[in-house]
Amino acid sequence: MTFQKVATLLSFTRAAEELNYAQSSVTAQIRALESSLGVELFDRLGGRIRLTAAGEKLLGYTEQILTLTEAARADVAGSDGPSGTLVIGTMESITSYRMPPLLEFFHHRYPKVQLSLRPSLCAETCHALRQGTFDIGFLMEQETRHQGLETVVLAREPLVLVAAPDHPLARREQVSLDDLRAASVLATEAGCAYRDLFEEELRGAGTTPFLEFGTIEAIKRGVVSGLGISLLPEVTVAGELEKGELTALPWDIPFSVYTQLAWRSGRRLSRELKLFIDHAVRLMQEERPLPRPS
Repeated sequence: MTFQKVATLLSFTRAAEELNYAQSSVTAQIRALESSLGVELFDRLGGRIRLTAAGEKLLGYTEQILTLTEAARADVAGSDGPSGTLVIGTMESITSYRMPPLLEFFHHRYPKVQLSLRPSLCAETCHALRQGTFDIGFLMEQETRHQGLETVVLAREPLVLVAAPDHPLARREQVSLDDLRAASVLATEAGCAYRDLFEEELRGAGTTPFLEFGTIEAIKRGVVSGLGISLLPEVTVAGELEKGELTALPWDIPFSVYTQLAWRSGRRLSRELKLFIDHAVRLMQEERPLPRPS
């Protein structure tokens, strides 16, 4: 437990605080473990630490042991249903627009399962999954294979380029790349897959720098007020398009992104994690069955 906590947090101090141990006790336990195994599990880099190759291997076994221990305890104690906490990496577009039916279902069907949502960019989610900080994570990426992770593709996520109805580009029959390069673009922060793909598509002379906003809701308000255009998942602007507050610009988007669920390769899936994956797949397919990548 001590090694798993230090390996997850990459901090002796924070691990000691969460375990309610003295830091000297945590350090001594790790030193004793390294001595018994005959290998160093952490590289000490001044005030920072990181897992060695041996530490990475041991973390995988540790997670399996802890999962088996929890399963054995629940079985012996005669647990009457799924319980515990699932730490889920996600992003605003999925949390706000895709997850509510899943969260509501789990809350009513499995009240003893606590879903802890951690907002993060896809790259951060992938890193946290590999480190064991997250149990599972939602991704929205062009790539559907990720080193060290297992994934299930839930659906292709339609994207739409939007503007205010009175924006000059809204009157065009077709929008060109030169038109887009000259326009003011409102975007999420760098690291968001569809923003990065869009930025790469527009790269060239005369491109106007993107205006970064903290949230999709802020971006939508800015677009409605005429500050610029934006490329967003269609699900996030469906309401505004229907009410006429935004309009879709006639531009053929040359790339696609896919909503995915990911978890660490080789990890033994708990009963609760399997239930979450199964219901996420089912609810997404019922909501909007979309073509999968080949």
